[in-house]
Amino acid sequence: MFIFYIKLFEKNLVNNVSVGYRRSVSCTYRSGIKSVEEGMMQKKRKAEKKPVPLAMKIFIALVLAVIAGLLLQNHVDFAENYIKPFGTIFLNLVKFIVGPIVLFSIMSGVVSLRDIRKVGLIGGFTVLYYLCTTAAATVIGLALANIFRRFYPVLTTGELSYSAPDSVPPMEVLVNVFPSNFLTPITEGVMLQVIVMALFIGFAIILLGEKAEKAVEGINLWNDIFMKVMEMILYLSPVGVFCLLCPVIAANGPKVIGSLAMVLLTAYIGFLLHAVCIYSMTVRTLGGVSPARFFKGMMPAILFAFSSASSVGTLPINMECTEKLGASREVTSFVLPLGATINMDGTAIYQGVCAVFIASCYGIHLSLTQMASIVVTATLASIGTAGVPGAGMVMLAMVLASVGLPIDGVALVAGVDRIFDMGRTTLNITGDASCAIIVSNRLRIKHK
Repeated sequence: MFIFYIKLFEKNLVNNVSVGYRRSVSCTYRSGIKSVEEGMMQKKRKAEKKPVPLAMKIFIALVLAVIAGLLLQNHVDFAENYIKPFGTIFLNLVKFIVGPIVLFSIMSGVVSLRDIRKVGLIGGFTVLYYLCTTAAATVIGLALANIFRRFYPVLTTGELSYSAPDSVPPMEVLVNVFPSNFLTPITEGVMLQVIVMALFIGFAIILLGEKAEKAVEGINLWNDIFMKVMEMILYLSPVGVFCLLCPVIAANGPKVIGSLAMVLLTAYIGFLLHAVCIYSMTVRTLGGVSPARFFKGMMPAILFAFSSASSVGTLPINMECTEKLGASREVTSFVLPLGATINMDGTAIYQGVCAVFIASCYGIHLSLTQMASIVVTATLASIGTAGVPGAGMVMLAMVLASVGLPIDGVALVAGVDRIFDMGRTTLNITGDASCAIIVSNRLRIKHK
């Protein structure tokens, strides 16, 4: 009997332990599922909290600006008087920060290299790259313009009027590169003079060596401060894009293309062809970056440039995009400001297309010699032209004069110059970015 009770006790004990184990395993299993579910919910909440990319915000603003502009075609005064001022405020803020950023970023880049010969190497490669791509862009523009020449409309040229700017002697252009005052280049936005100032100060700091360590720290600190100010301003870029573009659409509407549709189409095909062929090839072969990644990373700057039509105004966003793509801060701080001043690939295509168009309107057929002259003039004229809206009109007048075409012909495209400007500015800043990527890669300067 005693043995019977012992066995019964053992059986109950085993059953209880088994049940407890199963309950424990069940609880553990349920708690595991619960923890997995909680983890999934946390990831979902994090995904929901993920901020909308700047490129998407700018694109949404651009679409809304087009829609609002079309709806306000009968209320252009309202768009001009009450919407455009906010865009102007934003653009003023961008212009305000460009001068200090160019000055301190270039000085920071120069002193960080600690070698004047290295600065010269970067500068030489950059200028050579810009001149080569500008020449290639002019050739593309002329080639496409001649292909589509027969589709150009015949416009009346009897009452055209355009006041050409006074021609500046080459030596005066050279003299104007060097500043005579410390503050004037910054306050007036003369970027070439700001760059020259930054180079001289940067070289002096390098030559002073250890004595100038505090100056290096101060320059880097002020550079960081102005970069933070730039970051604050960039948060407003979607609003700025909407307020800048909406009045343009309202004032011009679908008629902005009109009879010049084929000329605009030719130019934009040239912009796209140059970007896809030239920039894709150079960033792949010389920059070590896939074209898809490059253009995706550049999208915020591209959208902003398209809507603002200002390569100098796009400079802060362009610097941010190229650094995210792996370009060195030392390189971007030197290459991009220089590019915003002298790199005019989009403008070169525009000049080639418009020169052939204007010649056809006057019944003039350009010879190969004249086309070669356009390539040379457009390439050299790009140096020193300000990266602001409308700068291409000045260069176009110079190109027309170089081949004996009537400068009054500029008036033929003046009405849609803003639409040209949006495309050519976009290509200009993309070319600047490609150069920064390539220089960083070729000189093996890793992004910090």
